[in-house]
Amino acid sequence: MTHSFDPAYSGNVFIRSSSDFYASRAVIYGMPMDWTVSFRSGSRLGPARIREVSLGLEEYSPYLDRDLSDIEFFDAGDIPLPFGNPAKSVDKIYEYVKSLFSAGKFPLGLGGEHLASWGSMRAAWEAYPDLRVVHIDAHTDLRDDYEGEPYSHATVIKKACDAIGGDRVYQFGIRSGTRDEFRWARENTHFFPFDLAVPLEGVLPSLHGHPVYVTWDIDVMDPAYAPGTGTAEHGGITPREAFEAFRMLSSLNVIGFDLVEVAPLIDPTEQTQILAAKFVREALLAFVK
Repeated sequence: MTHSFDPAYSGNVFIRSSSDFYASRAVIYGMPMDWTVSFRSGSRLGPARIREVSLGLEEYSPYLDRDLSDIEFFDAGDIPLPFGNPAKSVDKIYEYVKSLFSAGKFPLGLGGEHLASWGSMRAAWEAYPDLRVVHIDAHTDLRDDYEGEPYSHATVIKKACDAIGGDRVYQFGIRSGTRDEFRWARENTHFFPFDLAVPLEGVLPSLHGHPVYVTWDIDVMDPAYAPGTGTAEHGGITPREAFEAFRMLSSLNVIGFDLVEVAPLIDPTEQTQILAAKFVREALLAFVK
């Protein structure tokens, strides 16, 4: 499996990326797909633009008191995905992330729509059978299908629950979904709607000692801070709460992370992209030991 792709829309790499895959502890990879989005498209452009705006970041995080110079990470670019084919795209993501785990790397995925995360989570579960999933999102994503299609960004967390068990899935920030999804979540997952930092602090003890995969949909943020996403939902969390969550998650054994649903063309102010790049910096510094 190759470890170097040509980014589909940009030759840029994330700020301070190493040129040496083998010496790097973490690998950034793009998942440029938005084949199943149910409202506004464009998240396939997210990985490239997050990389581009990262060049304006400081390398030091005052939230974590760590600097990107403290770690080695490699940016592989975007995985080439078959346009319009969600199942095959997810399989290709799975195969690539599986190769990263086999090489002992920490995978950090950039979306792309949330369905792409299923490929990464499948690989994580295979590598770590005792896996827990922390799902940070505005939406439940717990449907079995969306308008008859089982491969949809509205089904990604249900797929994870069906695979590893809902009792291993922790959901935060949720404020949109069907009545049945909310009922199912309350009965089957660790479900914390509307908020992130306070309930996360309460469940940290139950997550200690387990491998944890974190999947973060940018639309968990209030649209006032991150309007550039396909299905924006008002009533979201603030950046300050998000940075506090990264600090708390840093105490766990996080073995993989993805950030999805950034749609750059929807936000000409670039605030969504800039915030997303900052989240990638925080993830690298929080999780790559």
